[in-house]
Amino acid sequence: MVLTKIYDEIPISRKEILRYAGCKAESDLPPGFLDECIEAAKGQLSYKVCYSFFDAKITGDICGFGDTSVKSAGLAKNLKGCTKAVIFAATIGVGIDRLIQKYGAVSPAKAVILGAFGAERIEALCDRLCVDIKGETKMALKPRFSPGYGDLDLSFQKEIFALLGCEKLIGLTLNSSMMMSPSKSVTAIAGLYCGEAEKENKCGACRKTDCAYRGVL
Repeated sequence: MVLTKIYDEIPISRKEILRYAGCKAESDLPPGFLDECIEAAKGQLSYKVCYSFFDAKITGDICGFGDTSVKSAGLAKNLKGCTKAVIFAATIGVGIDRLIQKYGAVSPAKAVILGAFGAERIEALCDRLCVDIKGETKMALKPRFSPGYGDLDLSFQKEIFALLGCEKLIGLTLNSSMMMSPSKSVTAIAGLYCGEAEKENKCGACRKTDCAYRGVL
């Protein structure tokens, strides 16, 4: 069974927006510029998710979810000790894409901040869903793991879309290059287990050692 959620508002982290934009402090921007960008985008967002629960079976590097399986040592390590997993897709809608495109030609600085705001919003949506899943299942949740992350092949997007029916339920589509539209969207797998929650480390399985965000996520 595939479940859906639609959220009205999710608290905004100005610090995260600045981090995604590569700014050390809000003082790096003109006065009121961040607020201007946030206000321009807020009415364009729609927070939608669809998700489903699966029994998780890990055999070596093979991760099984019902009738679907994928080979990934990183995902297998991430799911160690999990008996179940949630697979989900989340999007904040196409409105932010249109704004970024609109300002890309007339105000590149605004386009950058809007892109950073979109990144902060989709991450906040995923975080909110994971909190809700913890509450609903009364289980602890492993850090989410997305196609294209670590050694999990990006092509696994196709399996997730087939499992969840993303286009029908939340208007999320996938092209032949495995890119999603709207662009500010995420698909991911998170393991569920009984016990105390671990401290989340989103960089643990990533091989990109020169990333500016490594160790701060």
